[in-house]
Amino acid sequence: MAESVPTLTLNNGYQMPQLGLGTWRAKPNEVGAAVKQAIDLGYRHIDTAWVYGNEREIGDALKDVLSDGKVKREELYIVTKLWATFMAPECVRSGFMESLNNLQLDYVDLYLIHMPQALKSGASKSEVMKNDKGEELSDDVDYVDTWQEVEKLVDDGLAKSIGVSNFNHKQIDRILRIAKHRPVTNQIEVHPYLTRTKLLEWCQSYEIIVTAYSPLCCRGRPWAKAVEPDITRDPLLLSIAERHGKTCAQVALRFAIQRGCSVITKSVHRDRLQENIDVFDFKLTTTELISIEALNRNWMIGGERIWARRQNHPHYPFHEEF
Repeated sequence: MAESVPTLTLNNGYQMPQLGLGTWRAKPNEVGAAVKQAIDLGYRHIDTAWVYGNEREIGDALKDVLSDGKVKREELYIVTKLWATFMAPECVRSGFMESLNNLQLDYVDLYLIHMPQALKSGASKSEVMKNDKGEELSDDVDYVDTWQEVEKLVDDGLAKSIGVSNFNHKQIDRILRIAKHRPVTNQIEVHPYLTRTKLLEWCQSYEIIVTAYSPLCCRGRPWAKAVEPDITRDPLLLSIAERHGKTCAQVALRFAIQRGCSVITKSVHRDRLQENIDVFDFKLTTTELISIEALNRNWMIGGERIWARRQNHPHYPFHEEF
């Protein structure tokens, strides 16, 4: 029997299911089956991105479940993202249309600017230009100009809502100052070891939902080091999980949910998909929430691997405190 996932009301009145399926790093020939299983288990929120390279397979899966009549299109909440090589205003629509065609849909429910930093593209948009040291080359594009082009997708009925990902509060504030359509969400890494409390509270004060990605610290990431924290073995989370008859993963997901976040969590295994959605039948106490928040160590799973190489970019988001 499908779980009933609650929804959050966005600042434009649309509803977003609070729990969704993340698909970053889902392997080819696995992600489509995972989408179908997730929908069968009650997931309605599916998150992808152009740069993940899996939109086409997800689109095939969506086409199958819609043609089978298992769900209606309006019951699904589909999210994808504008990659950094499409951020020049004249490239925004072509980048979006690639995603829409891959997904085989007439519209998406939410379209995000994947990060504030634009990157130069080579012969194809999938190729990021690099210098002779192998460093990525930035592009001289202001994300505010990108935002104004993304807004046109809402005007044309191609995206119900728009938002950002990996932006700091000052960057969002610049968008708010010129926005015709306000960002409805900021999708950022959030988990017990990276609580992002100040940014979360700032976004909430402007009615912007924080969507938490990697809420389980991206379990199984190939670049994990032995010295890094393991959310499944944390003593505090283990004790709280035992008290509620749940797992550490479920406690971590519940932590994000009770803080008012929407949450996307990735798995391609049916038992894990079921485990991740079974988080709406218990509540953490105030004391437990406070104790989990105290686990924060400002540890970003992609800090060295993903973000460090972009820290000289003029729109690098992590020089600010939040």
